[in-house]
This record gives sequence, structure tokens and C-alpha cells, in this order.
Amino acid sequence: MKIKFLGHSCFSIEINNVTILVDPFISGNALASHIDISNLKADFILLTHAHQDHVLDVEIIAERTKAVIVSNYEISMYYGAKDLNVSALNHGGTFKTEHFSAKYVNAIHTSSFADGTYGGEPGGFVISSKDKNLYVAGDTALTMDMKLIPLTTKLTAAIFPIGDTFTMGVEDAIIASDLVECTKIIGCHFNTFPPIEIDINEAKSKFTSKNKELVVLEIGENINL
Repeated sequence: MKIKFLGHSCFSIEINNVTILVDPFISGNALASHIDISNLKADFILLTHAHQDHVLDVEIIAERTKAVIVSNYEISMYYGAKDLNVSALNHGGTFKTEHFSAKYVNAIHTSSFADGTYGGEPGGFVISSKDKNLYVAGDTALTMDMKLIPLTTKLTAAIFPIGDTFTMGVEDAIIASDLVECTKIIGCHFNTFPPIEIDINEAKSKFTSKNKELVVLEIGENINL
């Protein structure tokens, strides 16, 4: 499982020769100006919720790549009405392919499109391949629902928002790592704009003090699980 950070909460995940794009917000992120969305691969696009800073580049990428958009019912119907390929889920449901599975799990947040259309209830994904399991929490507060994940899945790593203000901050993300029983955390949703700016070195130190690892990738950088 190869994970590339594309800025904010956007990741490209390569599993078994397919590419999953999560929450594509690139063209509107000045920090990701060196990422060319016209060259991005995508067989599947997973969307945690409908906010613009997670879906801005969905249509242009999906039209070019013919990727299947996987999300909750409302988001899937929104893009299906635009003649894009979609597959709808709701909480607790699992999207399955021969290459990976993605279970849609609870998140505590809000969800609406920039045009005001209701985006359904937000969620996260537990993405599983043959021997690797990755939890993409999406935008969320700390929630006891996270405790359900390790009942069925041993996580290899988890992607958590750490920027505070609109999501969990660092301290809550550490607690979340306890709930999901995972010590390798990849940070996202930080430093894109002023309300979510954090001290990265301080954040890493706080995780280290709890015998956990906070991985903070540069935009365009990869990590292999």
C-alpha cells in the first residue's frame, strides 16, 4: 500500500495495481500548486463528505479518468446526476472490489456542497487489502464510535485530521489513536489556512511522548505501508 500526500486531506493510495484518490482538493490549495491534477491517476475516488475543501477537483478528475466515485448516498447521487460513475454507500456498508474493500464508518462533522446541496452524513473509510488496513477518518471530532474499528480490523495505520478548529486537534487525535488501537498516525487537515495552522514539531513530540508515531508528509511525498 503506497500512500502519497497531495495536500490538506487529499491522498493517492496505490493498492494492488489500482489507484484510490481520497478527497481531492488540490487546485484550490496554494500549498499544492506543484501538483498537476491533469496527470493524477484515479480508478476510484473516495469522498468522506461534501465540503469544498474535499471535493473541489472531483468532477474534472472523474470526467478524465472515468473513476468510480464512492461515497454516501447523497454525494453519490449528486455526482451520478452529472453522468459520472458512482457507487453509493451508507454507514456500515462496504464497497468491495477484487483489489480492496472500503467500509464507510461514522464521523462527527457537517456535510454540504458549495452550492448549498445537502451532502448527507459525513463518514470515514476503513480501506483493506490482503494484508494492510488503513483508516481514513475524514473530518471528524473525537468519537467513541472509533472504538468499534479494532473489534473487526487490525489497523496498519490511520489518517487523522490534526488541525483543530474544524476537526480534532493533536491531543484528541492521540486519544483517537488509543481508541482505534493504532500507533502509526498520518496527519492531515492542518496548515492549509490560518485557522488550522499548527506547530508540527510540537505535534510530533506529543505523539512521541505517548509512544506513538505522527507521520507528517510533505505535499507530493510518499509512504509505503
